[in-house]
Amino acid sequence: MPISDNEFFREVTLRICGSLDIEQALYQSFLFIQHHMPADRMTLGYFDPQEGAIIIYASATLDGGTRTNVAIPISEDQQMSLQSPEFPDILLLNSVAPRSIAALVMERLGHPVASIVSLRMRLQGELQGNLTVIANGRDRFTRPHVERLAQINDPFAIALSNSRRYQELTRLKDLLVDDNRYLQEELRQMAGDQIIGDSPQMQRVLFLVRQVAPRNSPVLVLGETGTGKELVARAVHDASPRREGPFIKVNCGAVPPSLMDSELFGHEKGAFTGATAMHRGRFERAHNGTIFLDEVGELSPEAQVRLLRVLQEKEIERVGGTRSIALNIRVVAATNRPLKEMVASGRFREDLYYRLNVFPIEIPPLRERIADIEQLTRYFLQRQAKEMRLPHIPSMAPIALEKLRLYAWPGNVRELAHVVERSLILNRGESLTFDELSVPGSPATRHPGRTSDDEPLLLDTVMDNHIRKVLAASGGRVEGREGAARKLGMKPGTLRYRMKKLGIPFGRKTHSHPIGRIAQIKTENLSNT
Repeated sequence: MPISDNEFFREVTLRICGSLDIEQALYQSFLFIQHHMPADRMTLGYFDPQEGAIIIYASATLDGGTRTNVAIPISEDQQMSLQSPEFPDILLLNSVAPRSIAALVMERLGHPVASIVSLRMRLQGELQGNLTVIANGRDRFTRPHVERLAQINDPFAIALSNSRRYQELTRLKDLLVDDNRYLQEELRQMAGDQIIGDSPQMQRVLFLVRQVAPRNSPVLVLGETGTGKELVARAVHDASPRREGPFIKVNCGAVPPSLMDSELFGHEKGAFTGATAMHRGRFERAHNGTIFLDEVGELSPEAQVRLLRVLQEKEIERVGGTRSIALNIRVVAATNRPLKEMVASGRFREDLYYRLNVFPIEIPPLRERIADIEQLTRYFLQRQAKEMRLPHIPSMAPIALEKLRLYAWPGNVRELAHVVERSLILNRGESLTFDELSVPGSPATRHPGRTSDDEPLLLDTVMDNHIRKVLAASGGRVEGREGAARKLGMKPGTLRYRMKKLGIPFGRKTHSHPIGRIAQIKTENLSNT
């Protein structure tokens, strides 16, 4: 039975406004409209100029309504035509021209031969999107059909606008919750951490950080385990124009290969079993900030290929997704593995290596920056005492620093922090002596200066042997750039005092000592070469 235009408008409006779920509202509207005109599908969509694509936002057929978010890319000429003021607000096509925008949409939706009526919906003069009614076959619509659809512009425009705004608010809320969780975790990890050290080696590292930070160049941080590679990566980020953006860490060696794509690039809802919601990957979280690829040498060959593609194209695609997501990120990678050797042996891609190794920063091991040990130790004492809520910071025994300086530190700065924490836990109100470093079987007893695995030497003997070796390697010189004091991280006066106490000759007396004669011979041989 025919109905009036007013009744048609009223019934459609009630249905499109009858549900907060746009797909359900569209479905109810479709069920009513298809009784009064040809209709096999109804869609709500809009043009996204950033993606250069038409987005089918929601769709309804007799099988039900769905939220689709299908992106259909169109050419640049088609984009210009679509955005032209001359493009009609109401489009009636009883026969779709090949390779037209309508043909692309119909092909994607599974209606290769169809008639369509498309209404450009405006709200207060601003374009919101399109309402499209599709009927299979040619010549299915008449002018009265078009005029009747034109009456329902406002309610559909309002429904589409509200749904998109609600979806955007929900997305921003999820991003805020997601990013806040990551931020809290990062803050817990970095609380109180900073780069400590006045040695020439660390000053060189800080100089390189200052040089590269303002740029967008990739940085490769090299160094042994425990040297503080992440701190250097953070320093690059904090000194860069991206400091207000996120700093996202990826431990490449800790992500299982089966989860690599999802963890790094994210996934769409329903992409695989268990994907109950959309998940943003680490790269997407790092947009407008820095991504730190820790232990990048641990990546599998397959992951190396995927990473190289991201670095080259600066875009990702979520697992199960149909569109590419452009990224604005700065890459800082780190490893303790010999990447050059891995490239030579085929275990690491050469093209990826050169992508990452644009600006290398090598962090020296702690044994090569002995001058920083005292400053680092006092820093860790203050930090750990505060965390443990100790009433005061225990002092260090006079021999403690000498013991720390003579230790090999295979675990570098991280090991020093653990040694300080362990000493504070075991301390009974006395001065710290770090006796655990000289326990037989510990790394300290394997330091050069010990003659047997079963018989540790006295500390003075270890110090005597070590100073003599460094002095010999320095040609008997105490001061200067190549002097023993600089290599030991000590002041020349302090070293002379220690040598005098241990009975090690220096100055003119050095040449009468066997070590002095050896050093002199080596120097002469070098000069004669």
